[in-house]
Amino acid sequence: MLELREGGGSSCFPQLLVGVNVGLALVAAIIALLAFYQLIRIHSRNSQLGWTRQKVFHLMIGSSNMGYFIYFVLTLFATCKGWPCWSNSCGFILMAFPKILFFAAFLLLLSFWVDLCHQANDEDDEDEDSSSQEALLDKTSNKSSSSKTDTHRKCFPLRFHHVGSRQRIVMLVTVLVFVVMLACAVIIWIGMGKNSVDSAVVTRVYVDFFSIAILLLGGALACYGLLLCLKMSKVRSERASSEMWKVSGLAVVSVLCFTSSSFVALLTDIPMLYHWPQHPIKVVYTSLLLILYYFIGSSTPSAFILWIMRELPPLKAANIQEASTITFITDSSEVIQHPQRWTTSTSLQNQISRASPI
Repeated sequence: MLELREGGGSSCFPQLLVGVNVGLALVAAIIALLAFYQLIRIHSRNSQLGWTRQKVFHLMIGSSNMGYFIYFVLTLFATCKGWPCWSNSCGFILMAFPKILFFAAFLLLLSFWVDLCHQANDEDDEDEDSSSQEALLDKTSNKSSSSKTDTHRKCFPLRFHHVGSRQRIVMLVTVLVFVVMLACAVIIWIGMGKNSVDSAVVTRVYVDFFSIAILLLGGALACYGLLLCLKMSKVRSERASSEMWKVSGLAVVSVLCFTSSSFVALLTDIPMLYHWPQHPIKVVYTSLLLILYYFIGSSTPSAFILWIMRELPPLKAANIQEASTITFITDSSEVIQHPQRWTTSTSLQNQISRASPI
């Protein structure tokens, strides 16, 4: 049983740590509910488009925060009840899984930014008439047999073809990280028996590996965010300037939050709170680190990207004429109603001097 002690007395968790865990659970639950609620609203307005990038982001952010909510709640119960599995593989899986979804969401964002920054090199391989309503997982061109396509979409609303090459890499990396996490969980479970496997060392190695990955992701978002801002600065428009600040804001938030949480994970045992041995701890210090690691490191970027993507797409977006625009973050169908948001002309490499019209 995992017991944390303060001043010689024993309890499940000190009251301050209980309060911090409850607070973090509530924040995660609120973000998850908002993400799922917005996802339902978005899908009700453009269900014919399938899984757009806006929907995918809301699903991943919502699922990640729901996982954090379950983890924080179970941490309190499992610690006090002394669940044998919790301080080993069960606690490890519930700690790691939400972070993987969070990592995948921002890695997906990075893949879109990379696509835009290298658009000039890839433009020859793409269709000339690319639609501003292209879904993340369904980039179909207009054909004469549109009626048959619509019938097929009604019968099979989930479409998982024509995924971008860089988005496939994101899927592959996410699956690999998930496999590594499961392998570590199996090793930790084996370490519960009488053998030489040290579960704490396995967990430490995984946490360090993942923290470095998060740190690199933050640096990559900063670099490509800067490149996108430089491209946006060439567009002489107040709207483009406004959107440039939003791109830079997301990049800055990502760097600060990812850096702080990564250093907390690398230098302390906060991610392994469920696995801490029985010894006195500094409750106030631990509480502050918990807030820095989870609230600043995960909740803040999640809430910020939901705020950036808060606008709903237009109704019946599939029937609206195509526009020659691309998006930086928000759903591409959203550009039709709000062309000024996260958009610029497709010929960024030619330094277009105007933004998309209202």
